[in-house]
Amino acid sequence: MDILEKIPVKIARLEDNTDLPLPAYASEGSSGMDIRAHVKAPVLMKPGEIKFIPTGLAISVPAGYEAQIRPRSGLALHHGIGLVNAPGTIDSDYRGEIGIILINWGNEPFQIKRGDRIAQMIISRVYRADLTVVDDLDETSRGPGGFGHTGTT
Repeated sequence: MDILEKIPVKIARLEDNTDLPLPAYASEGSSGMDIRAHVKAPVLMKPGEIKFIPTGLAISVPAGYEAQIRPRSGLALHHGIGLVNAPGTIDSDYRGEIGIILINWGNEPFQIKRGDRIAQMIISRVYRADLTVVDDLDETSRGPGGFGHTGTT
């Protein structure tokens, strides 16, 4: 029995990426679909370097939803590879190529090859705020305490 709601998302292959698998869930319980690198030649990322990695894919997310692009935990743990803008957002009206902005936070160079799983994509519901201007906000026990405030005495 499939208890998860399915959202239809159209996907287009761009350029010459027919040799790459489409984004897919790695297991039955996966929240995100793995996305692969669509690079023509290996890309070497030096420590501290930021690179735009193309996917060769574009999607049409239904109104009321977004696609979030998130790092892969294995790349982060083992190589220090993350996303500069995590999570990245693909809005429902964007139709361009999905690009992944990777950063090498590790101490060693890291090579990205064609077809490497470099990020994951999650489809999420979007809620829009209906802002109301007020003179005072409701009070809480935390109050105006800012960064690092919770958990201190």
